[in-house]
Amino acid sequence: MSTPPPYGTPGQDPYGQQPGYGYGTPPPGYGPGPGYPPAPGGFGGPPPGGAPIPNYLWQSIVTTVLCCLPAGIVALVYSTRVQPKQQMGDIQGALEASKKAKTWCIVSVSAAGAILLLYVVIWVIILGAIASSD
Repeated sequence: MSTPPPYGTPGQDPYGQQPGYGYGTPPPGYGPGPGYPPAPGGFGGPPPGGAPIPNYLWQSIVTTVLCCLPAGIVALVYSTRVQPKQQMGDIQGALEASKKAKTWCIVSVSAAGAILLLYVVIWVIILGAIASSD
């Protein structure tokens, strides 16, 4: 009885892994071809200019709890979309979600301020009517 031939080719381990190529080293022929520049910033890299994109998460939480609940929830939804989009490399989408989160935080604070101002005006009118009736 003869022994079966070894699997793979000489110099190759029995599991098919090429020598010298680990998880961080691609074999030749992979990656951008000649004439193609590498991807700007890589996959999920920082935005152009290197500045992190603000997600306004804590501001969204505060405006949801203390100001206007509906507008705060919308701000919270947009603020949670910033980081995943940035990690996927969608810098434009992350910037847009950041801008919308900021806008809805401002809307929430403005709505709470308008309601508070209306409340104060109504109480001033009521107290003025009570004082003038005496």
